[in-house]
Amino acid sequence: MESIDTLISARWVIPVEPDDTVLNHHSVAIRDSKIAAVLPTVEATQKYQARDTVVLPDHALVPGLVNAHTHAAMSLFRGLADDLSLMDWLENHIWPAEAKWVSDEFVRDGTRLAIAEMLKSGTTCFNDMYFFPEDTARVCTDAGMRAAIGLIVVDFPTIWAQTPEEYLHKGLQLHDDLRNS
Repeated sequence: MESIDTLISARWVIPVEPDDTVLNHHSVAIRDSKIAAVLPTVEATQKYQARDTVVLPDHALVPGLVNAHTHAAMSLFRGLADDLSLMDWLENHIWPAEAKWVSDEFVRDGTRLAIAEMLKSGTTCFNDMYFFPEDTARVCTDAGMRAAIGLIVVDFPTIWAQTPEEYLHKGLQLHDDLRNS
């Protein structure tokens, strides 16, 4: 028998490919944090010796969801001035709150909360654009969460940068630092 880290067996497995496929009584074999195989459970239990086994007889196993638009740290602003027009919400509530509260620590804590909530709901990757993106990237790395960290460039000063040129410079530097790490 081949050794693997984890074998997850479910009533249904819905793979990314091929489209419109539902596999009945299948298992997902995981080795080194990567999917090693998707195969019928009967075959999987004969082929693999798993360190950990998860049996989900009444569940569907689906691919991780991707949240394509987040400002993860803003999870700490949840409930602040709901049900307003966008510009009223931004100009009169969010931007003043950001000026008062946003810091590297705020971004780290808010991103940790957002990641916990995302993972709980099946989101395994997200795209983020917010201040202190280097801290967002660090929290993602520590949590083992996949993310695309966007470049923020706005035409007004904040605690993170003062001018569009500074935003661009810091963002490109972060891109280079992360690419080379």
